[in-house]
Amino acid sequence: MAQPKLSANQERKVNEIADLQKTVSHVRTLVAELESNRAAKASILSSICGTIARELSQMRQRLLTAPIGTVADIAGSLAVMAGRTGGINMKLRGLADGVNSIDMQLDQAMKSVLAEDKEKNKNKDQPRT
Repeated sequence: MAQPKLSANQERKVNEIADLQKTVSHVRTLVAELESNRAAKASILSSICGTIARELSQMRQRLLTAPIGTVADIAGSLAVMAGRTGGINMKLRGLADGVNSIDMQLDQAMKSVLAEDKEKNKNKDQPRT
């Protein structure tokens, strides 16, 4: 089945969301690495947490220009959580839940953008009265 042609604005949104999903995938990988290195030296854990915080802060900055719900707020709070000192178990649980939440919201935003296209095509096909 051929995919309908998207408008320029919709294509921009789809590309932006796809780029954000790549970042979420990278952060998910870093969280898994943090979990697998749970018993490592504090300097290694700190380095991984710093990388996660940096990625999420950069993602938050990109999200502030993209109106995708509250994803920017979640990314910002996760960046703060990753950068703070504290128990590794609390960090892992919070980061895993937060990354899953961001992923779900980005999936929903992608579906919404693609549904806009279907709605426009549907309205175009209807005769005017």
